[in-house]
Amino acid sequence: MKIAIHHRPGSFSDRWIAYCEKKSIPYKLVNAFDSDIVEQLSDCDAFMWHHHHAVYKDVVAAKKILFALEHAGIKVFPDFKTGWHFDDKVAQKYLLEAIGAPLVPSYVFYDKQEALAWAETTSYPKVFKLKGGAGAANVQLVRSEGEARKLIGKAFGKGFPQYDRFGALKERFRKFRQKQASFFYVLKGIARLLYTTDFAKQQPNERGYAYFQDFIPNLDSDIRIQVIGEKIVGLKRYVRENDFRASGSGNFVQLDRGNVDRNILVLAIELNTRVQSSCLTIDFIYKDDEPLVVELSYGFPVNFYDECKGYWDRELNWYSCNVHPQDWIIDVICNSLEQSRGLPPQ
Repeated sequence: MKIAIHHRPGSFSDRWIAYCEKKSIPYKLVNAFDSDIVEQLSDCDAFMWHHHHAVYKDVVAAKKILFALEHAGIKVFPDFKTGWHFDDKVAQKYLLEAIGAPLVPSYVFYDKQEALAWAETTSYPKVFKLKGGAGAANVQLVRSEGEARKLIGKAFGKGFPQYDRFGALKERFRKFRQKQASFFYVLKGIARLLYTTDFAKQQPNERGYAYFQDFIPNLDSDIRIQVIGEKIVGLKRYVRENDFRASGSGNFVQLDRGNVDRNILVLAIELNTRVQSSCLTIDFIYKDDEPLVVELSYGFPVNFYDECKGYWDRELNWYSCNVHPQDWIIDVICNSLEQSRGLPPQ
């Protein structure tokens, strides 16, 4: 058994490499952008790539390469059912509706006049989102029909840049005030007003659709549940000061058996069974004490769960221990390879 890993410093691959070396799991490093990448994997049983939504080359190539290899019978991470909807909130809407998940009511339009007609009759506020973006980027509160019409006009006109330079600078100031970042981090944001990112230069504007969700008022937090194989871990993330968004706030607490709603764990396990994902991130909020799904992902910040004190299994037994989600992903791949050979999982 040999695992190929596309290594990007600062990604999951740092921990994958360390875990393979610790467990004596055969692996080799590859560059997924090499033209002969398929040939390079001829002696490998699996290929792993923590592709990122804000790395342009990843956006262009990752899913194509991963799903092509999956067609050829190579185990990949993320596989199709884990990653096809990554960083696409509209795709997630269709998926969640198709599996009967309790999704926050969501609306997508591909025709300007239909969107304007809806804006004239719907209630406000609403939440406007672009398909892509993490950490609450490309998300804004729409308080009136006038604001909605303006956004719809832009969505079916020149569109929205993938990188909001002024919004990003505002976020850098917020993190600096919260003592989550240095002043140098703010200065880099100021420089970005003049010199945008390579990603922003390459990506075209988002246009040709308009996506809204119902606004659920009076929330102070959301719940993020991570399901990786047979293991579940979670966080409660508090909303930003004078804001409605929890994602990217940097203010969160780890969930454990003493502060979790077991119903939300049961729901997360059910949803993962329907999605058939090897690594599923689910963001929940509550409306009238009932959990609703906001969006999905396969990824998460590298050190996001490091302070968690344990995890649940699918029978909701709690295990107190250090949490290493990236190691679990390797375990999922290895177990899948062993099962494909008729061997019992480790």
